[in-house]
Amino acid sequence: MHSTYFKMNKIIALLITLVLISSCGEKETGTVDAVIESNDLKSIRLKKSELVQKQNQLNEQIKRLDIAISTRDPAKKIPLVTTFQLEQQHFDHYIQLQGNVTTKDLLVIYPEFSGILSNVYVKEGQWVKKGEVLAKIDDGGLSQQLAQMKIQLDLAKTTFERQQRLWDQKIGSEMQYLQAKSNYEAQNQAIGQLEQQVAKTIITAPFSGTIDDVLTEQGNVVMPGQTPLMRLINLNNMYIVADVPEKYIANVTQHRKVEIEFPILGQKMESKVRQVGDFINPSNRTFRAEVAIPKKDSSIKPNLTVKLRINDYTNEKALLLPQSIISENASGEQYIYSIKDIENNDEATAQKMIIETGLTQGDMIEVLTGLEPGMEIVREGARSVNDCQKIKIIKQAS
Repeated sequence: MHSTYFKMNKIIALLITLVLISSCGEKETGTVDAVIESNDLKSIRLKKSELVQKQNQLNEQIKRLDIAISTRDPAKKIPLVTTFQLEQQHFDHYIQLQGNVTTKDLLVIYPEFSGILSNVYVKEGQWVKKGEVLAKIDDGGLSQQLAQMKIQLDLAKTTFERQQRLWDQKIGSEMQYLQAKSNYEAQNQAIGQLEQQVAKTIITAPFSGTIDDVLTEQGNVVMPGQTPLMRLINLNNMYIVADVPEKYIANVTQHRKVEIEFPILGQKMESKVRQVGDFINPSNRTFRAEVAIPKKDSSIKPNLTVKLRINDYTNEKALLLPQSIISENASGEQYIYSIKDIENNDEATAQKMIIETGLTQGDMIEVLTGLEPGMEIVREGARSVNDCQKIKIIKQAS
């Protein structure tokens, strides 16, 4: 370092000496003091012009010496950078939403008949099949009434059939025949209506599932549509529901890829959008999306909170950059540095590239314009580089 500094001073001193010797051979207008004392404006201006010309010559020669020194000095400071080659990549962008687990097979069963809950045939946690009897309500004597009406129905039927045979033989009056027919049909309809009433006293399972909770105990009085009897649930057909902002309506479509996370359970899985609603909720400007749960898990319950990452944009040939290497100028333009003129000693020249960017995912951002595949881009050290500056590549980053 001391040897280099001594050589630099020696070169500068030699240059100054040469300039002085050469200037002695030129015709000068006199010393500065003599020219000023002459009080001749023309001479003063001429002397100033001579000095400015000599100053410009010295500055130019000093600049050349600086260049010579910088190219020969091993201790010169060149920014050290790493680079990577820009290649086309698959790029997926996701929107993050919150959803809830639900199922269509979740029902609180209410009675359709008022009376005393005389029997409950199931208990909590029990699996039942569709149509299986779950409970019975005291019918208040309707069963006995129904039995009596069926006896009367048999009599009305016998009477009608006898009158019909007589009428077919042209015996008896038409009025007797019609009256017997009317009595039989009315009795039949009355029994049908009473059977419907009695059927409402028997509670059956509308679908196969598990009795999650028995809400009303045996012996209590129940009222139609007011007294909950039990909760029936089937976890085999659960799915996730999320409200999606309307701005994503063109991108969040059926069969889009979805990443599911259950924060409480510490589970993650992948699925797809199985259905998208056609209605925009005017209160919050969202539409409904349903996501299938791909595998059965007893730990997943209805109303469980879920984090969703729905794929709304994909580019198979995207150019991606780390966001950390992008800078912005005073005009709001984004830029990065590529390299050119790579030498054998891994030195090159930095070149500023103005770019336009698109969507981000994690620490990567998609470049829309300004770059081409195959370019060598400065990564580490990008913040310390200037346009057209010499740089040293120390490592090829992957």
